[in-house]
Amino acid sequence: MRKILMVGIVLSIGLISCGSKSDSKKKDAVKEVQLEITLEAYTGELGSGSIKSIKDFPSAYVRPRNVDIWLPYSYSEDKKYAVLYMHDGQMLFDANSTWNKQEWKVDEIVGGLIDEGKIRDCIVVAIWNHADIRHSDYFPQKPFEMLPQTFKDTIIENAKRGNNHLFSTKVNSDNYLKFIVKEVKPYIDENFPVYTDREHTFVSGSSMGGLISMYAISEYPEVFGGAACLSTHWPGIMPMENNPVPYAFFDYMKEHLPDPSTHKIYFDFGTETLDQYYVEYEDEVNAVLREKGYTEENSRNLKFEGTDHSENSWNQRFGIPVEFLLKK
Repeated sequence: MRKILMVGIVLSIGLISCGSKSDSKKKDAVKEVQLEITLEAYTGELGSGSIKSIKDFPSAYVRPRNVDIWLPYSYSEDKKYAVLYMHDGQMLFDANSTWNKQEWKVDEIVGGLIDEGKIRDCIVVAIWNHADIRHSDYFPQKPFEMLPQTFKDTIIENAKRGNNHLFSTKVNSDNYLKFIVKEVKPYIDENFPVYTDREHTFVSGSSMGGLISMYAISEYPEVFGGAACLSTHWPGIMPMENNPVPYAFFDYMKEHLPDPSTHKIYFDFGTETLDQYYVEYEDEVNAVLREKGYTEENSRNLKFEGTDHSENSWNQRFGIPVEFLLKK
């Protein structure tokens, strides 16, 4: 059964100047429009809980995309829930529908931790990616802008010649975060019985999704109280020697990671396949966390020897950051 819900999305409409002095001083007008959102029952296979799906969630900032809302078996309108926002939403619940036949097993892991009383009651908001623009959506924008222009030009040109999805469009992560914070979160806050404060709002992802999770908690520390960044892709691009990208991320983190007295952040990495290229940054990440005042109470940077860059590796350890962030 479909349930039709209405949500107001604020769109910025630019005014066209006719050349008059008064017109030139006009600022962008803001117009509120009503957009219809259809909340559908999920049809895939789940090991725990249930999912409500939104197809092509409308946005003024990014290309519309699917959003799944996972609810635990014990879900009740009479309770209130923390919220975990996750990227790469189509990879989280059902291996039968993913491109590589792997999944995070988020429903089993989070549902199990709730049933065992190890974490607070929570729901998971799974935001799907578009494969062709995923890299541009997830690459932290301000660190990218810190890179030397000649280097940016080179890697963008190399990406075009490489016929891959790196930098297929302009880096758009600031808008991607606006989509989450200004459009998806208000919808969730209005239509589900959730806590809306940062102490109950978290974000998580892997690889490039780890980078954008770090960026989210740094850009919106008033919104997100914790981030779990698995197999964080510090190279930002394909691994290469003398790559300045990781150090742009570290410089950004030194300035913008939020207050450790009010936030938690989790990093980890394996040692096989793509994860092998993250090992060399272990000490730098630890140094940044120490410099910012993070301790074992509010941060992790864990090494998982012998694990690779895949959903099957992440689902073996995802319970660790979930319990770290949402522990009762």
